[in-house]
Amino acid sequence: MSTDCLNCPLRSLSIFSEMTAAEVDFMRQFKSGELRVAPGTPILSETSRSPQLFTVLSGMGLRYKTLPDGRRQVINFLMPGDFIGLQGAVAAEMGHSVVASTDMTLCVFQRSEFLSLFQSEPQRAYDVTWLAATEEHFLGEALASIGQRSAIERVAWGLSQIWERANRLKLTEGDTLDFPFRQQDLADTLGLSLVHTNKTLAKLRERELATWTDRKLRIIDLAGLRGLAMAGKGACLAERPLM
Repeated sequence: MSTDCLNCPLRSLSIFSEMTAAEVDFMRQFKSGELRVAPGTPILSETSRSPQLFTVLSGMGLRYKTLPDGRRQVINFLMPGDFIGLQGAVAAEMGHSVVASTDMTLCVFQRSEFLSLFQSEPQRAYDVTWLAATEEHFLGEALASIGQRSAIERVAWGLSQIWERANRLKLTEGDTLDFPFRQQDLADTLGLSLVHTNKTLAKLRERELATWTDRKLRIIDLAGLRGLAMAGKGACLAERPLM
């Protein structure tokens, strides 16, 4: 059974901007259904043009791009509230792929109805623009990490960003987050080898900053982790619209 936007569990979270009654009513009409996928399921594929856009209602996944020889660059980790497929809605084709890392539930929107946002719902259109601009900001931070931060600074930056996003989404319990990803996923995000990533995680454990074992990410000293990463307040912490 599809979740009614009126009762969306994400709307109660402080990270998401409050929606007006008119906006909720529009989203109820804009949403065409829900899609449930299992771990490992491709959701969007590079070079395709999907007829649908999605909002992550629950679960986690990955955005990534591959080179012809199979090497992969993870763009970011998907969490509830993320809006995906926008690139395919405005460009000729998707420039990256999306895959589920856990069981996921996705709110589904038809690309053919996307322009109605700009025609009849200017505030919702502005919200989409805001999300795109925030994603651009995040990619700039990620590029700065890959290009300028040392390995330990990169991993500290990546883990602190992930933790702070998850914490705002109420996915953490105490100092621990159920983290379904592999070390290879983090390595492919930060431009490191798997061996280097593993050794760097060991250094963070030795410094009593963070541990990651058995799919559990534990942040021992968030301030220390952020200080090591030279991380300012992330855009992921700002109140954001929910599509």
